[in-house]
Amino acid sequence: MTQVEQLAAFVQNSSYERLSEDARAALKVRILDALGCALGALEGAPMRSVRALVEELGGGRRCALIGGGFSAPDRAAFLNCALVRYLDFNDSYLAPGETCHPSDNLGAVLAACEYAGRSGKDLLVALAVSYQVQCRLSDEAPVRAKGFDHTTQGAYAVAAGVSKALDLGAAQTANAIAISGTAYNALRVTRTGALSNWKGLAYANTALGAVHAALLARQGITGPAEVFEGNKGFMDAIAGRFSIDWAAEDLQRVTRTIVKKYNAEVHSQSAIEGLLELKSEAGLDAPAVQQVQVDIFDVAYHIIGGGEEGDKTRVSTKEEADHSLPYMLAAALLDGEVTPEQYRPERIVREDIQSLLRRIRIRPVPEYSGRFPGRMPCRLKVSLRDGRVLTKEKQDYEGFHTRPMSWEGAVGKFQSLAARRAGERECARIVEAVAGLENIQAAELAALLEKVR
Repeated sequence: MTQVEQLAAFVQNSSYERLSEDARAALKVRILDALGCALGALEGAPMRSVRALVEELGGGRRCALIGGGFSAPDRAAFLNCALVRYLDFNDSYLAPGETCHPSDNLGAVLAACEYAGRSGKDLLVALAVSYQVQCRLSDEAPVRAKGFDHTTQGAYAVAAGVSKALDLGAAQTANAIAISGTAYNALRVTRTGALSNWKGLAYANTALGAVHAALLARQGITGPAEVFEGNKGFMDAIAGRFSIDWAAEDLQRVTRTIVKKYNAEVHSQSAIEGLLELKSEAGLDAPAVQQVQVDIFDVAYHIIGGGEEGDKTRVSTKEEADHSLPYMLAAALLDGEVTPEQYRPERIVREDIQSLLRRIRIRPVPEYSGRFPGRMPCRLKVSLRDGRVLTKEKQDYEGFHTRPMSWEGAVGKFQSLAARRAGERECARIVEAVAGLENIQAAELAALLEKVR
């Protein structure tokens, strides 16, 4: 068997019975969290543009669009995945050389389940498959350092989950994964330098292609059987040699993913929590701050702190702001929170936050880098204009796998994000549907999301 055939066998053998109680609970928390992010993103200007295009292209009444309307399954996957991702508030998985957002797969898996008439149980299994594949490839085959985006591994993950949702056979599943994996090798420039709207749309585009690949495979279209190990395949061209024994894999990786407490890039979470704790404990007032020094692990420094992915003190757009640790910490100090409100265009350009973010210094510390990703360590040193110095050290945050978000916490976050678009009764029905997914059809959940206007 080729490696993609071994992966396809893993997909085939996955079942609801193989999901532990912990995994089922974790999946429901992350589904509700992702749906809250999607509903909270409905008013975003890029999301309105994407919706307008999907509506213009049509596609019939095949699959529900979150926020109203219907389209073909691949286009529904594109819009719904984009909505989950746009706020940059959904879950994450931390591997030593890669960070990904596994709930990026939800929009595609839900569309495929609805299209194929599958149950809520089937949705849980298919999504767990996507989580497992994406997380394990991030563990064993990181690509960020080679200049490729984490959506590259996602091409295999979303194709695997969608194949499960469509109930494809083993050969069809292998072909779907091979087509998607061959076609969607994305460049990391998406998240470096001056950031564009594509940061929030890159995975949605991969999801669109993966759904299309799975539907092609269902029609008998074949893909490269040696996509992983073959001449100029994924290992040869990008990742290097690695090994995953798919026959030995379970569906537990979802329990190691983390949920964001703040609407901010994931590596910032412990630093933001620490600064807000200092603000509360010491009555910290932003105008009194002379400088903030943040010692942190190297991954955070390179991605959001001004390291290898570019200057993070030049911030003029939402995409740049939520990937700038200086901006996010300045927002926390000034506003006492980091929510979608802190990324409104008029907030980003105000002088108070632009001035403060330039007084925040980020430095990588080898000791902290050695603890990541098992911990998310940082130390904050706040120098005040009156000569006082305040310090705070953190190892994790509420939502990290050492302090996981509870179902009640997920409901609270969902309601805070969804309330602007969905009424109390609509929110309650969606929460109830996710809590009882085993007892409904996937289409019932999709219908509730479509009714939100």
